[in-house]
Amino acid sequence: MNKLFFLVISTAVLLLSSCQSSTVKISGRFVGNETKNIYLEQVSTLKQSIIDTATLDNNGSYRFELSGVGKTPSLYNLVCEGERIPLLLAGGDKVNVSSMGSVLRNYTVAGSEESELLRTFYQNFAAGARKLDDIVAKVRTNITKEERDELIKDYSDEYYRIRQDQLRFIIEHKANLAAIYALYQRLPGDTHLFSDDSDVVYFRTVAEAVKERYPESQYLLSLQSEIARMEARISLTDKITEAGYPDLEMNDIYGKKIRLSSLTGKVVLLDFWMAETGTNNVLNAELKDIYEKYSKADTPFEVYQVSLDTSKAAWITAVQEQQLPWISVSDLRGRASTAVGFYNVQRLPSNYLIDKEGSIVAKDIYGDRLKQKLEELTR
Repeated sequence: MNKLFFLVISTAVLLLSSCQSSTVKISGRFVGNETKNIYLEQVSTLKQSIIDTATLDNNGSYRFELSGVGKTPSLYNLVCEGERIPLLLAGGDKVNVSSMGSVLRNYTVAGSEESELLRTFYQNFAAGARKLDDIVAKVRTNITKEERDELIKDYSDEYYRIRQDQLRFIIEHKANLAAIYALYQRLPGDTHLFSDDSDVVYFRTVAEAVKERYPESQYLLSLQSEIARMEARISLTDKITEAGYPDLEMNDIYGKKIRLSSLTGKVVLLDFWMAETGTNNVLNAELKDIYEKYSKADTPFEVYQVSLDTSKAAWITAVQEQQLPWISVSDLRGRASTAVGFYNVQRLPSNYLIDKEGSIVAKDIYGDRLKQKLEELTR
C-alpha cells in the first residue's frame, strides 16, 4: 500500500514538474516614466504579434504568465512606451524585467541566462545607434566644412566601434541564441551589419555552435538558409566580376532615361542608397568632395547613384536639398528594384567601382580607400 502511495505521489510530482517546465512567468516594475500598459510580443521567423497586455499597478508592477513554452528559448519582446526589450525565454523560466526612468537604457533582467546575456549586447548596441543618429542630425545643420569633416570622422569611428563590439560578442557567445540575435541587428541604413560576403564565416561559426547546444531551435534553420544565400551570392558576385557589370537603364529626377553603359570610358561609382532613411547624408557629403576633385580628371570620374526609395517626393527632395551633382536615378520600386537583384544589394549603403574598360575593380569602397583608387584609375 505504501509503495503504491509513493508511486502515485511520485507520478503526480513528475506530471506537475512537466507542466511547470512549459510555463514562463514574467514580472517586474517600471517606474519613473509615464508607462501605464506593457505588452508582450511573440516573435517568430515570419512575424511578430502582441499576445498579452498588462496594466501597471500603483507601484509600477506587472505580471505575465505563459503556458506551453518549449524547452529551447524563443524570442519575445516586452513593449513599453514604443520601445522593445528582447527576451529569449524557455519553459520553466521565472524572469524579472524592471526599469527606472528610460526603459531601454536602464532595464535589468534576471532569471533567464539567454535574456540576461542579450541585455548586455542590446543596450550597448542601442546606445551606439542613438549616437549615430545624433551625429547625422548635427550634419544636417548649418556647420562649417571643418565641423562637418569632424562629424564624418566621428560617424565612421563609431560605426566601426559598434561593429567590433558586435563581432566580439558574437565570437565570445557563439553557442548562445543571443549571438544569432546579434548577427541580425542593423544600424541606420544597413540591411544587416554583418552582410558582407566575407562575413559568412561568422554565420557558420555561430550555426555550428548553436546546432550542438540547441539542435531543435527554430532559428537554426533560418541561420542555415542565410548561410546558403550568402554562399550563393559570393558565387554570383564572382561571375559578375568575370563577365563585366550588368547594365542598368533608369530615370533621373526629370524623367530622363540614363543607361549605366553610356558612361563607358569614365571611372564610374555605381552607388546604392535610400533618401528615406536619412543616414546616407554623411557619405553623400564626403562623396561630393571626392567628386569635385576627380570629375574633371584626365579620365573623368562619374557617379551613377541608384535610389532604392519608393517615394518620388522624398528622393527628389533629398537630391535637390543636398545638391547632388552626379547622376541620380531610380525606378521607385525600393528593394524590389531589378538593380538590387542584378547587383545582389544586401545592405545600404553599397557600391561598385567600375574602371574605364568596364571592369568592376572594387566593392563597398569609401573615404580614403576610394580616393587612393581614383588616384590610380583617373590618370
